[in-house]
Amino acid sequence: MIDEISRIIVGKRETVEECVLALLCSGHVLIEDVPGVGKTTLAKAISKVIGGEFRRVQFTPDLLPSDITGSSIFNTETREFEFRQGPLFCNVVLVDEVNRATPKTQAALLEAMEERQVTSDGITRKLPEPFFVLATQNNIEMTGTYPLPEAQLDRFFSRVAIGYPDRDAEAEVLRNQQTVHPIDSVQQIIEMSELVAAQKAVREISVHDSIREYVVDIVRSTRENNQLMLGSSPRGSLYLMHAGQAMAAIQGLDYVRPDDIKAVAPSVLGHRIIVRGEVRAKGLGGVDIINQVLSAVPAPVPATA
Repeated sequence: MIDEISRIIVGKRETVEECVLALLCSGHVLIEDVPGVGKTTLAKAISKVIGGEFRRVQFTPDLLPSDITGSSIFNTETREFEFRQGPLFCNVVLVDEVNRATPKTQAALLEAMEERQVTSDGITRKLPEPFFVLATQNNIEMTGTYPLPEAQLDRFFSRVAIGYPDRDAEAEVLRNQQTVHPIDSVQQIIEMSELVAAQKAVREISVHDSIREYVVDIVRSTRENNQLMLGSSPRGSLYLMHAGQAMAAIQGLDYVRPDDIKAVAPSVLGHRIIVRGEVRAKGLGGVDIINQVLSAVPAPVPATA
């Protein structure tokens, strides 16, 4: 899956790996980046490699919860109300500029992300499986937006950035898209039933007690860090462990190493902490603080059981 998507998202294999990792953990991803770096292409490529249905939703201030969850329409022929599914009823959803919709619509999306269901007209309906949300927000232009509160950011499994490609990668993008868009050539790599089985198998990856304690030490260090107003929640500990399991699986291992935890910690924990204003003024962000924590917390001796 990673190899196939990386053919299209040139020079950004690490970002692709983080998205596939979140998918294996049944999580959702927030992408903070400037326009035009390939966020939509990334989401489409993921849906193609799993053979899933893809929908794109542009969040705007006038978007209502029913616009994404669906609503009941009166059928004049049957004289009954019929439920028309919204765009969330698919396998891969790209939510473009999630911070431009009102908090009420954002809350409807978060219910779908957390509970894998939507509620409309008092009736709860299950969403397809697998269900994967890629939400984006422009971190440069914030005028007229409704920033996601920390409690809502915590619902995202990880936060990643694509960033600009380097010179050679950008030249390759121009060459690949001179006549046709390469997204049309993406091949399906895995059946959705196999993906669901893989998501369950990832949870069976062995986690030694010392690794669990290492995860807890990392998260507790964020709560005691004087550069932070708020550290990570226990949900952060749980997601960090699951991410380590998925990283181990991607590496072909059946046990989690300290290096697996270190590799995923910045994207999993970076958005779950609040950096003090004076620290941000020095140019340090959440990921920088997490990297400092990783350097300070001693890692256990690698174990295989």
